[in-house]
Amino acid sequence: MSESIGLTARHSAPAVHAAAGRPLLELRDLDTDIALRRGTVHALDGISLDVAPGQTLGVVGESGSGKTMTALSIMGLLPSGGRVTGGQILFEGRDLRSLPADEVRRIRGVRMGMVFQDPLTSLNPTIRIGAQVAEPLRVHKRVGRAEARDRAIQILRRVGMPRPERIVDNYPHELSGGMRQRVAIAMALVCSPSLLIADEPTTALDVTTQRQILELIDDLREEFGMAVILVTHDLGVIAGRADRVAVMYAGRVVETAATEQLFHAPRHRYTEALMRALPESAIRDSGGHDRLISIPGLPPDLSGPLTGCRFAARCSYVSDECRTTDPSLIPGTHQHACLHPVPTPAGAVTGPAGAVTGPARARVEPAAEPTRVEPAAKPVTAAPAEVTELPVLSVRNLVKDYPVHGRGLLRRAAGQVSAVADVSFEVRAGETFGLVGESGCGKSTVGRLSVGLERPSAGQIVLDGTDLTDLTGRERRRMHRQVQLMFQDSYAAMNPRMRVDAILAEPLEIQKVGDSSARQARIATLLDQVGLSRRALERYPHEFSGGQLQRIGLARSLALHPRLIVGDEPVSALDVSIQAQVLNLMRDLQRELGLAYIFISHDLSVVDYMADRIGVMYLGKLVEIGPAREVVRAARHPYTQALVDAVPSITPDRVATRDGTTIRGELPSALDPPSGCRFRTRCPRAADICTTEPPLVGGLHQVACHLPLRPEPTGTPTQDQAVG
Repeated sequence: MSESIGLTARHSAPAVHAAAGRPLLELRDLDTDIALRRGTVHALDGISLDVAPGQTLGVVGESGSGKTMTALSIMGLLPSGGRVTGGQILFEGRDLRSLPADEVRRIRGVRMGMVFQDPLTSLNPTIRIGAQVAEPLRVHKRVGRAEARDRAIQILRRVGMPRPERIVDNYPHELSGGMRQRVAIAMALVCSPSLLIADEPTTALDVTTQRQILELIDDLREEFGMAVILVTHDLGVIAGRADRVAVMYAGRVVETAATEQLFHAPRHRYTEALMRALPESAIRDSGGHDRLISIPGLPPDLSGPLTGCRFAARCSYVSDECRTTDPSLIPGTHQHACLHPVPTPAGAVTGPAGAVTGPARARVEPAAEPTRVEPAAKPVTAAPAEVTELPVLSVRNLVKDYPVHGRGLLRRAAGQVSAVADVSFEVRAGETFGLVGESGCGKSTVGRLSVGLERPSAGQIVLDGTDLTDLTGRERRRMHRQVQLMFQDSYAAMNPRMRVDAILAEPLEIQKVGDSSARQARIATLLDQVGLSRRALERYPHEFSGGQLQRIGLARSLALHPRLIVGDEPVSALDVSIQAQVLNLMRDLQRELGLAYIFISHDLSVVDYMADRIGVMYLGKLVEIGPAREVVRAARHPYTQALVDAVPSITPDRVATRDGTTIRGELPSALDPPSGCRFRTRCPRAADICTTEPPLVGGLHQVACHLPLRPEPTGTPTQDQAVG
């Protein structure tokens, strides 16, 4: 790339720094406090980290661990009441805390860049994209308007933005999530920083878009020698991408090591618990039949004094010593602060200062392991719940089109969006049907149609033998007892002015179920089922954590004894430990109550763990449907394989083969979908035959593809034979 773009391969200062062997950024005993009305939160306590030029440091941990606060402390963007109270922030050898404010602003504006978690809220909705990308150049480098626009177009092109000459004149709401994230990256890079901080840059994105963004950051780091700090709660994002990993908990670094060392042989019990909470771990170890290992309880309150190990109250290996002794990081290349660390794997080679290399970790217990205290849990059978023959829900040739109106006084119809196009599937009692695909594929629309929130343009939705499309308003409301929706954002789905008792009683009152005492008894039963205290009834939604809110949302969906629950991304916004608790709860209730689920998600690893069968959607069409294990491990459609390859993984063999099928480009518009196979414009296997629409064919494992990746196994029964 030319110098005119404002992004050069190397800077003189970092080059000198690298030659001297010194880190680009060093944090030394960093302390940060947040002053609140109820007291002071000690958000960071003695954080020491460093990152070298061209290196990627991954920072992982649950919400509230301090990882984002570390990034904001470096950038000087702490929230109101926040301030760095101790330690040093050394950038290129200079302590930013001791420099004049104007000099610090210039360094942070030019030499550092930051990509925020939610690009929509970090972009100004009233300013065009080009002006926002060019703003750092105009403010910090005094570049003229025309030149700044040209550089904005060039940097947008460099980060893979399609048609940047047109995009610069768009507003943020006119772009997709992946395009907005590319804009945020362009803004961070336009002044040629030597350090890029990416704070959860892919949390809200589909796995395919997430992969594109992470590969883009990797490419830019390698090409221009930037240092990168990648902040995330997803261990799979870090594996294979970061050079080193720092695991944070309750405002401290509890473990840090080279990425391969940490994933092969984690030492801190918190790191081990994070890995075991992933659905991928349960699938690898037991085929998905075992419960996920969730981390009980919540992180400690950082506004008060703390004694002993901060993880002690949640640790399964806690001892009396842990409750009284505050462990510090053991020096060396693999540092950890744990009194009862995970044993070194058998066959591993211990290097200098405790560094561990060798084969993938195998669980080996020491001779004198502290007593393990298992959290209370319901027993889980090794086999899924028995599935009955008659379906609870039958979706037949479902179509949903949305009219698009033109501008002007008359607002005549200008076309229609094909959101769902001829989709058919069935869900039986005790079964989980997973529905996966990118944003815009139509899966959430199928969910809303299934619960009767919208009417289809064509097709049938048959619930327990009754076609919902033929019912009147009152009849439809009665049928809502049988099917309920579990929302992605439970907080947004609740009235913030209603207490939990009123929230849970509302569906019972609307459906006129029982008298007041019967409703109170039902609410008490619901709280017991989802594992919440009766004290929760007197509190408001804002007083709960994300995991607790999702339990309340699940309780509300259970209030009317439904036979089917549609979960629309029910765990996508949760940390892995909280996600594990909610998934365990959903499976427990399914076995106990015989529930059927439609589980909608873009995360194939979660769907693989939860689902009996999976349907893959692309641009309104079902392109593959079959048993979950076959769809994930023997995908027949190229789009399905791309989704599988894009899922972040901590498994060594999958991390080593990240060069799988990658989907390029943006999802085509549903206003004018491609003719024939709708995936052909992005498919690496597309041929002339793909201009005709492929039918969904096969037995139990069906695919809509002229050139499937794998043939259907011989002797496979058809759907009708399997049911009959």
